[in-house]
Amino acid sequence: MVRYSVGRMGAKDSGISSMDADAKPPRAVGDSVTPKRADSAWINHQHRDVSGGWLRPTVFGAVDGLVTNASLIAGVGAGGAARHAILLTGFAGLIAGAFSMGTGEYISVTNQNELVHSEVALEREMHQRFPEAEQKELAETFQGYGADPATAERMAAAISRDPDLALRFHTRDELGVDAENLPSAVVAGVASFSAFSIGALIPLLPYLFGAANLALTLSIVGVALAGGGTVVGRLTGRPLAMSAVRQLFFGGIAVAVTYGVGHLVQAIVG
Repeated sequence: MVRYSVGRMGAKDSGISSMDADAKPPRAVGDSVTPKRADSAWINHQHRDVSGGWLRPTVFGAVDGLVTNASLIAGVGAGGAARHAILLTGFAGLIAGAFSMGTGEYISVTNQNELVHSEVALEREMHQRFPEAEQKELAETFQGYGADPATAERMAAAISRDPDLALRFHTRDELGVDAENLPSAVVAGVASFSAFSIGALIPLLPYLFGAANLALTLSIVGVALAGGGTVVGRLTGRPLAMSAVRQLFFGGIAVAVTYGVGHLVQAIVG
């Protein structure tokens, strides 16, 4: 018989000991692992961080930096700008974009966290004013998960004995977030700023080292886009080739459109 603790908060916090599960994980034919060790490995698996604290701003920042500066350089290069003008444009885009991404991410996450805390404060007030109604609501929630009415009421009563724990259950169910495990605005801002800077620097590398060749720059950008898509695919579990092609496709559209605009302006103004 396998033992499971209740939720992320743990059985000892909720006052509910544990729930038994008869289901066993499937075992491959010829598996030499003993049943006890196999069950333990299956139960004690770990999940990746999906809270959005660093992965989302890092991925967005790096891709934005790469595509933004590659597009700027393609547009200015197609317009016939000299090497120093392209470098000036690229570094201006890097600095402006990095600060924009970093501060924007910081403010966005801060505002989101403040909204969550505000809603948690409202929920705490409801618990203080109407504890019986909130306990009944919690019991209804457990019934919605499949518990029979008597079991749901006992679970709700056990949890409600700890006001902080009851509040966490309610906020997680009603808001869909854990107010005690919110993403850090500082981490998100720094991750976005740093990732954008690194991504935006890649299209400038050939010009920094004297190889002022737009075709070479765009080739490097293409490889970087595909490589970035592969990394994202590994992090998210998507097929690597599909992720790489998707990243290359959408980044290529932005670069191609900007290149076409730059070439058109050069032809008109010329």
